[in-house]
Amino acid sequence: MRGERRLALALLLPALGTMVLVAAFPLLFTAWESLHRHDLRMPWLGRPLVGLANYREVIGDPRFGEALAHSAFFTSVTVTLEVILGLGLALALDRTFRGRGLARAAVLLPWAVPSVVAALVWRFMFEGDTGIVNALLGRSVPWFADARAAWLPLVLADVWKSTPFVALLLLAGLQTIDPTLYDAARIDGAGAWRRFREITLPLLVPALAVATLFRALDALRVFDVVYVLTGGGPGTATEPVSLYAFDVLFRSLRFGYGSAISMTVFMGAFLLALGFIALLGPRLLRDAEA
Repeated sequence: MRGERRLALALLLPALGTMVLVAAFPLLFTAWESLHRHDLRMPWLGRPLVGLANYREVIGDPRFGEALAHSAFFTSVTVTLEVILGLGLALALDRTFRGRGLARAAVLLPWAVPSVVAALVWRFMFEGDTGIVNALLGRSVPWFADARAAWLPLVLADVWKSTPFVALLLLAGLQTIDPTLYDAARIDGAGAWRRFREITLPLLVPALAVATLFRALDALRVFDVVYVLTGGGPGTATEPVSLYAFDVLFRSLRFGYGSAISMTVFMGAFLLALGFIALLGPRLLRDAEA
């Protein structure tokens, strides 16, 4: 038994070491940096330890509060749409029909496109007088110059790219449901809506929870789509927290304060994940044991 444990540990060590190098070390270094006043615009000041001063500045920073609200709005809208559309796609792809394999591959194509490429395509579609959208509307709408209109291409680009990922997770959940449950429900006279409400939806809760959590964590950290499409503009009207952290770190060169912003976002995402686990963990464990 001891030999097997040592062998298991030896096999795990390369993966654990890689995780420490790739994830733990940068996180710990960022946390340490956030406790210092490190401003490359004034290198003569050095890197004095200031404790939680950077975090106090984050709490009182109105631009951070605005960026946090943008991230929360973007996350709530996109994740809601992606879960609804992904569920519809998963239900459609779970049916038996000719060419189902080809349809599943086609649905996954947007997810395979790099985010920057997808954002460039959507920017071209909404761009000024030459964009496809304005051509279809028959009028010139300044999508990227209006604080409200700029959200539409952002939301559509993210939903278009990420919905297939949600559909894939939900499709995997659908295929774990025992088909005999539907057969028994049909015998009892249950219609399609009742079968969905009383069989599919309850048994799909674990997959829905995982898909929602994954997408929420990803949407909270959105950067590339916003950077390419709007750059956070007009002004800072569509600037999420990650883009604000980038601006502080690499444009303002305030490494200490930027690290504090990054750690604040990380802690928010971490608490969100813990909340999901606390709420749904016992049910997922019961389902796994069953």
